Amino acid sequence: MLYSEKVMDHFQNPRNVGKMEDADGVGEVGNAKCGDIMKMYIKVDDEGIISDVKFNTFGCGSAIATSSIATEMIMGKRIEEALTLSNKAVVEALDGLPANKLHCSVLAEEAVKAAVKDYYDKRGIAYDEKLFAPGGGSCCETPLDDCELRPEDIHIKPARQ
Repeated sequence: MLYSEKVMDHFQNPRNVGKMEDADGVGEVGNAKCGDIMKMYIKVDDEGIISDVKFNTFGCGSAIATSSIATEMIMGKRIEEALTLSNKAVVEALDGLPANKLHCSVLAEEAVKAAVKDYYDKRGIAYDEKLFAPGGGSCCETPLDDCELRPEDIHIKPARQ
């Protein structure tokens, strides 16, 4: 199985790992049966900007890498912008993932959205339910059909084993 240099870097040197005691929003997705569980914590400032983000992921290297890159992709963004994060963008930022690991990018997207939803819920902010992934983010229950990115769309750059 081949992984890009970026996947390997984010797996071996994950960014923003840890728990956030005073998080404004927390999202947990995944399923222990499948082996991947992601927990995302966000801190949002008075301007609605994500000022800090942390994650804890229990799972494979791809799950850790997708969590790590997702934190970098939403840091400093408006809370509404974080909702636009897609699994496709996560995969592209990592220079590709093997087809059998695409579910990890879906979990990263869903973890971010779950944290934003929690933030909205805690503040009584109204939102459109369609903005959030159905099913609670179980990789066992997330068919590839729900992915924005299809295996045939992937063009993996030179990688190391």
